[in-house]
Amino acid sequence: MLSRRGGIAAIVAAMMWFGAVGEAAATPGDADEIVLGVKLRFGGRYDDVRMCVASAPGVKGGMAADVSFFMDFGVHEGWVIHVDLPVFRPILFAASFRMLQFEPSVTAKYRVRTGSAVDVIVGPTLGLSMHYGPDYKSAGSGAGRTASFFAMGPIFGGYLGLDFPRPDKAFNFQVGISPYVTPLFAIGDPDGHRGVIAGGLVDALFRWGAR
Repeated sequence: MLSRRGGIAAIVAAMMWFGAVGEAAATPGDADEIVLGVKLRFGGRYDDVRMCVASAPGVKGGMAADVSFFMDFGVHEGWVIHVDLPVFRPILFAASFRMLQFEPSVTAKYRVRTGSAVDVIVGPTLGLSMHYGPDYKSAGSGAGRTASFFAMGPIFGGYLGLDFPRPDKAFNFQVGISPYVTPLFAIGDPDGHRGVIAGGLVDALFRWGAR
């Protein structure tokens, strides 16, 4: 058993440790930052699996666009976890084309502080692509529309961007590029659709809560 003196020393040490942790947590910085925002995305892709609503039947791929909500969680000084939740394309495709295309993702972003008005942001991305609808040979409607199928696959990508800090303002702006590749595999599909999607997006981010 611990002696009374040892017990008092342990209690004092514990109080000092909890005080240090509390002080560190109260220190402003990336490690305790939570940022909410809206992201506008536009680009293009090669896609030999899914129908593209902006391309003619038989064309493998086309333009890509979306609007998403995101949240940044600070995990360490200079590092944030960026969680992206697309909203525009899933709603539009479900309402207008009887399709599902939903691609949430997570990016580990590192901020390279330059000491100037612009910081560099870089990091890897991992996500999940889910599709329900016809293949790229399909027409949008009518007799030329092929059978729908469900497919999914991992998204491997990255992010390179420029952040414009505004510590005295309510929000700041960030712009970047997001290249990616996605192997897609059909599930329960008698035709066995599978293929690879490769593309890139230009991202414009409006970030609220950034210091």
